[in-house]
Amino acid sequence: MNWLVFALSGPVLWAISTHLDKYLVERYFKDTDVAVLVLFTAIMGLFAMPFIALHEPAVLARDVVSIVLMTLSGVLYMTAMFFYLRALQGHDATVVAPFFQTSPLFGYALGYLVLGETLSTTQLTGGALIVVGVLFVSLGKTHEKMRWQLAALMLTCGFLLSLATLLFKVFAVRDEFWVTTFWMLAGEAVFGAGILAVARYRKQFMTLLRTNTAALIGINASNELINLGGALGNRYALVFAPLSLVQAIGSTTTLFIFVIGVALSLFFPRLSKEDLSRGVLMRKGAAAVLVAVGVWLVSG
Repeated sequence: MNWLVFALSGPVLWAISTHLDKYLVERYFKDTDVAVLVLFTAIMGLFAMPFIALHEPAVLARDVVSIVLMTLSGVLYMTAMFFYLRALQGHDATVVAPFFQTSPLFGYALGYLVLGETLSTTQLTGGALIVVGVLFVSLGKTHEKMRWQLAALMLTCGFLLSLATLLFKVFAVRDEFWVTTFWMLAGEAVFGAGILAVARYRKQFMTLLRTNTAALIGINASNELINLGGALGNRYALVFAPLSLVQAIGSTTTLFIFVIGVALSLFFPRLSKEDLSRGVLMRKGAAAVLVAVGVWLVSG
């Protein structure tokens, strides 16, 4: 199967997950630290680890340095998610998501410096069209002020995501995909254990479970499965394609977030409210064309 299918599964599933994240943050975590929400990601990964070990019994047969670096990839990923959720707690999903477009830029620099990856002129053009198209989706009103705190949170998130993805790619290609995934999930579990070690977060986590058990577990479990599916698809694409290209495809998440937001606004207005004016829709349509052309160029 073409790597592009796996790469695109990431942004589609992440867009769904982003809207669920926003719902969870607004509904259950408005007055709770988002570090507690990250715990659910760690727990889901912890449950997946035994199944990976059964599928690939050699996960422990790796040298200590490799295990530490693969685990660090998971810690970096969770740290990036922490900054992302902090940003999402104070801003709409369609405002936060465009900042993910910094990841392909960081990814290209890291891929070139560390992995020696180079792209053809056609691929560079396609990647640029994807980033420009997605930024076009995110354009707001010209009089809006720059949100410096949001920018700082999401730029840090973008860099950490690229660094985590770089470590994953190095070991997924050199060793095996499932072995690398196992230890990355172990890193996520380590991050979660660190959060639980803080009494304030532990108390908030237990309070949430007691007061909203069914809703939190049901929605969060579904959300984490969706997010994990997107992450696995995106990471699998890294085995076959350059880091910067996979991250450029991943940047289409913003476009899918907008499309899903429009659908929710039309059919479930209580869950989401997007600007559906003619000018906005025309701009988003033009952006969709740019992204489609970009995807076609990078996959050629």
